[in-house]
Amino acid sequence: MSNEMSEEESFDDETTRPSTASATATAPVSNLLRTAIDPNLNEDLALAQLKRADLPAEVIEQLAKNSNALKSSKARIALASHPHTPRHVSVPLARQFYTFDLMKVALAPGVPADVKVAVDDVLISRLKTVTVGERLTLARRASGRVAAALLLEVESVDREIDGKIGKSKADDKAKPAEPAARATRVMQTALENPRLTEAFVISAVLHPAASAALAHAVARHEKWSRRKEIRAALLRTEHLSLARALKFSQEIPTKRLHELLASSRLPAQIKDQLLRKNLA
Repeated sequence: MSNEMSEEESFDDETTRPSTASATATAPVSNLLRTAIDPNLNEDLALAQLKRADLPAEVIEQLAKNSNALKSSKARIALASHPHTPRHVSVPLARQFYTFDLMKVALAPGVPADVKVAVDDVLISRLKTVTVGERLTLARRASGRVAAALLLEVESVDREIDGKIGKSKADDKAKPAEPAARATRVMQTALENPRLTEAFVISAVLHPAASAALAHAVARHEKWSRRKEIRAALLRTEHLSLARALKFSQEIPTKRLHELLASSRLPAQIKDQLLRKNLA
């Protein structure tokens, strides 16, 4: 889906003063509810309400039913991003958003964690339908979960790029590139995403759909290749070269190395050399 980037106390003791608490709390909510259901409510007034961090969920639910107030994408995004918006309101609403609007909701600081995960899932489900340019933007700016998902999208990106090259250079006979050279800009950009975590990288390299290009890119990455747990994860894949495997196994105790290699998909000859080197 293609779209232009859209833009980024004290409490009374109710047990001792029930009448005062009731008087101060009920009246404002009633006023807010009347405003929320007003069929003439415009975007500016709706946005003014949604700027209130203390806006109750029941008011937000009424706003969600007010089609006039939610005509603009700005108002819909504000409603889906409010910290008090019920999940059964925000998630179905977010499914109607464009790619970058979804990203904005997922990154909004006040959005509950479970809603962020659900919105990320919607965005991830669309990755195969967005352009390479949109993937690059998502790789650079989206959440760590989306960046990790993009690490696994390298093959589909390669096919799209290769198809375009093939149309313009049908007579060229390009030689197969080395795994590191095949790593796309999308994958490399995702590896630089500031929200990408070690746990996400490990999950990606150990995923059944992980490509050799991903393993090679992570193994050569200035930041990620230095992490001990990521090195251990790479030793469990089938794509690590002997030279990298020997380097990564140097600081791993013998017992831990045996455990890693027991579940590793590396070729048997590489495993044997690692064990011999470690015991030497």
